[in-house]
Amino acid sequence: MTDAAVRPTTPATSTRTPAGGAPTAAHTAEEAHEPRIDVAAVTDLLLGTWADTRRTAREMIKDPAFWRIEGQPMPDHRERVLSQLQLLVDNDGSRRAFPEEYGGLNDNGANLAGFMELVLADPSLQIKSGVQWGLFGSAIYQLGTTQHHEAWLRDVIDLTLPGAFAMTETGHGSDVAAIGTTATYDPDTEEFVIHTPFRGAWKDYLGNAALHGKAATVFAHLITGGVDYGVHCFFVPLRDDEGNFLPGVGGEDDGVKGGLNGIDNGRLHFDHVRVPRFNLLNRYGDVAADGTYSSDIASPGRRFFTMLGALVQGRVSLDGAATTGTALAEYIAITYANQRRQFDSGSGTDEVVLLDYGKHQRRLLPRLAQTYAQFFANDELLRTFDGVFSGRTDTPTERENLETLAAALKPLSTWNALETIQECREACGGAGFLAENRLVGLRQDLDVYVTFEGDNNVLLQLVGKRLLADYAKQFKGADAAKLARFAVSETAGKLFHGAGLRQFGQAVTDLGSTARSVELGLRADQQHELLADRVQRMIGDLAAALRPSSKLSQDDAALLFNAHQAELIEAARAHGELLQWEAFTDGLEKITDDGTRQVLTWLRDLFGMYLIEKHLAWYLINGRLSTQRAASVSRYIDRLCVRLRPHAQDLVDAFGFEPEHVRAPIASGAELARQDEARAHYAALADSGEAPATEKSLKKK
Repeated sequence: MTDAAVRPTTPATSTRTPAGGAPTAAHTAEEAHEPRIDVAAVTDLLLGTWADTRRTAREMIKDPAFWRIEGQPMPDHRERVLSQLQLLVDNDGSRRAFPEEYGGLNDNGANLAGFMELVLADPSLQIKSGVQWGLFGSAIYQLGTTQHHEAWLRDVIDLTLPGAFAMTETGHGSDVAAIGTTATYDPDTEEFVIHTPFRGAWKDYLGNAALHGKAATVFAHLITGGVDYGVHCFFVPLRDDEGNFLPGVGGEDDGVKGGLNGIDNGRLHFDHVRVPRFNLLNRYGDVAADGTYSSDIASPGRRFFTMLGALVQGRVSLDGAATTGTALAEYIAITYANQRRQFDSGSGTDEVVLLDYGKHQRRLLPRLAQTYAQFFANDELLRTFDGVFSGRTDTPTERENLETLAAALKPLSTWNALETIQECREACGGAGFLAENRLVGLRQDLDVYVTFEGDNNVLLQLVGKRLLADYAKQFKGADAAKLARFAVSETAGKLFHGAGLRQFGQAVTDLGSTARSVELGLRADQQHELLADRVQRMIGDLAAALRPSSKLSQDDAALLFNAHQAELIEAARAHGELLQWEAFTDGLEKITDDGTRQVLTWLRDLFGMYLIEKHLAWYLINGRLSTQRAASVSRYIDRLCVRLRPHAQDLVDAFGFEPEHVRAPIASGAELARQDEARAHYAALADSGEAPATEKSLKKK
């Protein structure tokens, strides 16, 4: 594999510089005589394992009936999205995840792959379909048993039974174990009594709750025989066929939100609503007619997390949808930047294309590299998900790995979506602020992705705890000699870095050369070493800091953990970044075309350098980089941006979006037509000899 140290023999910019000195970079790899990517092959690579399903979904949403109408009033938008759900049913888009005996296709990976693409049509459609089939329907399928599948799945699949997923409460979101709703068993009638005992226990922010849901899968504390057996899920009817709430059920409309206003989010509350014992979704816990509770999972904690783990697909799909939405924003911004001209050298030369400016390259290209990494990482996540949910690799260990991977990647991709879409909006100036160009609406709709299906910081805390647990396993049953060797190695490492020996060695070796710094310390293997070492060091330091907690009271141990919570979350974030870098690197191994591999290797290196630059303070403080080599990181990012500039359009074209998916006038070719018209006008004016003299030219005389 060609690494970051290999430099082309020809410069990435052409020699076409106007007389006035304004830089005009090569806009294509052909102009710059660079290796070129095979755009179609890269599209296949990015679409991943379920590329055919993604293409089918993209072909379907070329129909304008699926498109979001900018500025549409909320009531109309809600009804439009409901009608779009029926179109999905008509196009078999609702069947992929469910078993064949109920009209499904039993293809879990394809289901999420197709679902992710709906963000290109309207994120409200994507999320409302996720509520109906990925949450409501999935709860029945994953938490229920055959009797429940027979009773409800067919109607869920064909939208005869629209439903809500009633987990979140006004008072508790990510902390599901602490919800207030109860389901108390009455053995005399063999019914559960569903009740919200106080205002904070109302179910809230639920899609399909305000208008369209006829039933809900309600999470509540199961109480029988005076014992609380923890949170379980119940099927609860909500409305009659005329849309009126059933007795004991009430609710409110959440109203206008910051985005996703095509979804009828609302609140639900229950006043001693009775449902048959049958309505307990009892795959993981059951209640007999006499009120006796039973479960195959003896541990209450493990039972709870097993039930929640069955619903991990929401996080998997949000990771992919956020990545696709980010890619759309980058396509719009980079296409526009490759056509829009602004400022000349002051001597009457052509204005300069935005993407020729170093700052414009710096603000967009590293983020493009991150999006590529996210595509590769999401495909690995999706394959892991499909293996577990198909049953091929469904083991407790693999489920835990899936949950940890999803919890690590979803925060990074959803945070990056907001940051990158905003950067793309600013990079397009006022044109980016027009609703017709989609960037403003896209950011609004994706805003909530960072806090639903698990708040990002809470998810990363779960990842951090898993990393600490894995770290501790190294020492389980270790003898004194092993622990002593580890202690010596840790001490030696701290002395080595703390004394600055590695820093000094780097500075001497680099000899003041950016190129030499890259060759000797910032190639692929060194990138991986730096990223992995950061995770290991952070977890090791956290483990040492938290070690005294085993001898503290429960309250004092909680205080100690809380004091280090921010560090734990940052370590988990570093772990997610490492996973993305590794996924990108693994993706390079699938490339057979030399030019494509070369360009994507440069892009992977840009991603690695971008991550290292973000955390330069840590690398310097901890002695992982000398100041000399740290300074070379930013300079090398600049060099990679210049090198990749001729490939920018190819790289976003490889996302595979067609005009019906983009629907942004500034990325349609209209800007290029305007620029060509303006340049032709001024050229003709100059040739006519009728151009007015400038004030500056008169003063020179």
